[in-house]
Formats: sequence, structure tokens, C-alpha cells
Amino acid sequence: MSLAKEPQLVLSRPAVKSALRTREMLWGYFFIGPVVIGLLIFTIIPIFASLVLSFSNWDGSSEIKFIGLHNFFQMFSDKVYIKALKVTTFYTVVTVPITIILSVVVAVLLNRKMRGRDVYRLIFFLPSVTMPVAIAVVWKWMYNGSNGLINFLLSTVGIDGPNWITDERFILMSVMIIAVWAGIGYNMIILLSGLQGIPDTYYEAASLDGATGWQRFVNITVPLLTPAIFFVMVTSLIGAFQVFDLVFMLTPQATGGGAGGVLQDATRTAVYSIYQNGFTWFKIGYASAQAWVLFVIIFLITMAQMYLQKRWVHYE
Repeated sequence: MSLAKEPQLVLSRPAVKSALRTREMLWGYFFIGPVVIGLLIFTIIPIFASLVLSFSNWDGSSEIKFIGLHNFFQMFSDKVYIKALKVTTFYTVVTVPITIILSVVVAVLLNRKMRGRDVYRLIFFLPSVTMPVAIAVVWKWMYNGSNGLINFLLSTVGIDGPNWITDERFILMSVMIIAVWAGIGYNMIILLSGLQGIPDTYYEAASLDGATGWQRFVNITVPLLTPAIFFVMVTSLIGAFQVFDLVFMLTPQATGGGAGGVLQDATRTAVYSIYQNGFTWFKIGYASAQAWVLFVIIFLITMAQMYLQKRWVHYE
């Protein structure tokens, strides 16, 4: 007498593939879950919360009172905020072109074959991977009016250096010098990648035609480098309008923190004004409105750049 075999469950090939695909999908969701949760908690939800709070009057603890567009209308009569926008605009107009021009020069020089080229590239790129707080602390010591390195070097040639970060005439210029110095390295890397994408045949043909080095630079390098220049221009403008850390590190200790401090007036940028309103004076609704106005300004400027780039950016 033979025993009957129990029936075995055999999955078809499509079913096996579907199960494996589902398993891979679940593992994928598992790995990206922390990032998505962090993005929701720390970015997406605060963005929508700030939009709601921009129409309210709230100090962070009392009841939220919705006041419509009052916060936005208040900005037009707020002399402190208008001054902050002017300081931010001046800072951007000065630092961005200088940084881009110097970055192009450095990238072109470090794209040539030379001894120690990689070391020089590393030296210029180091500020980009250094914490802004550390950079501000070092430069703050260098800017010291009595025993700082800069004034010491100036004294060796008979120049009496100013009080760089305690004089309202020089403190904004001091911040801009640091910003230019720190911004060259990142732009240099982007521009170097653009330079290395230019075919050597263009330069060889121009040399055969008798073009000088300057002519090759103006007629070949710059036009073919415009996509990279456009990228660093967009990112630099966005970063300049959002400057905060250098201003925060160099100015708060110099004044009593009031709205009328001359040093803070000289360096109060748009983001620093948002910080003061939100976390110093606890005008969270007003600070949220300022943040959205700054977003609109940056968005419009970026869109204008995207439109105008068709006239001067040359894609190979």
C-alpha cells in the first residue's frame, strides 16, 4: 500500500519576481524612511507652518491671532527691514561678481599643468568644507584692531589699520572679504569641471590661426565656460541673499543687541532680520512674513536669470 504524497505549492516565475520586487520595494522604503521623516518634520511641515504664521501675530507662547496681510503691509513702513534689504542687496551686488571673476581666474590658472597643482586646488577648496563658525572665529582674530594679524602686517609698512569689526564703516566690508575668500573654492571646482570639458582641438585650431592667449581665453574659454558660470552665478546669488552665519558671528558680541546698534544696522541682512524678529523679539508671525518675502525675491531673481541665460549662455 503506497502513501499519497502531499501536494506542494509551486510558485510561477512571475509570482516569484513579484514577491522579490515587493521585498526590494519594502527595503527601499525602510532605508529612505528616516530621510523622508526628517524632511517632513524639519523642512516641509515648517514651510507650510511659516506660511500660515505669516498671516498671524504670535510670540511663540500666547494664542495665535490671525491678522491677514498686516505683517506684509508693515514691511513697507519698517525702516529696519528696508535697511536690511538694502544691505543684503549691496552685499550681493559686490560679493557675487568679485567671487565669480576671481573663481574664473583661479580655475584657469589651476587648470594648467604645473607642479603642486593638486595641493593648490586643495588649499583653495578647504574653506568650502570648513565650518563657517570656525572661519568666522579665525577671521575675527585676524580683524582684531589691537593685536590682529592684518593690522600687524599693515603696521610693518607704516599703515595704521582700522578697527575692522568694531567700526561701522568697515564691518560690512570685512564680512564681504570673508565671503569672497570662502566662496572661491566651491566655484573653482565647478568651473574646473567646465574647463576640462572644453576640447583641446579648439585651442589647437586657434593657435594654428595665430590667436594669442588672451584671444583664446575670450573667444573660446569664456563662451564655452558660460554654462558653469551660469550655475555658480545662480547658486552664489541665492547664497548671498541668505547670508547669516558670518554676520551673526561677527556682530552680536559687538553691540548690545538692540535694534539701534550701529554695527547691527551696518550688517543687518534680510536673514539676520528674520532671526532677530523671530528669536530675539519673538515676532514669529512677522518673521515668517519676512521669510516668505525673501523667498519671493530669490525666486523672481532666479527666474529672471533662467530667462536671460538664453542670451549669453552657450551650450556646445
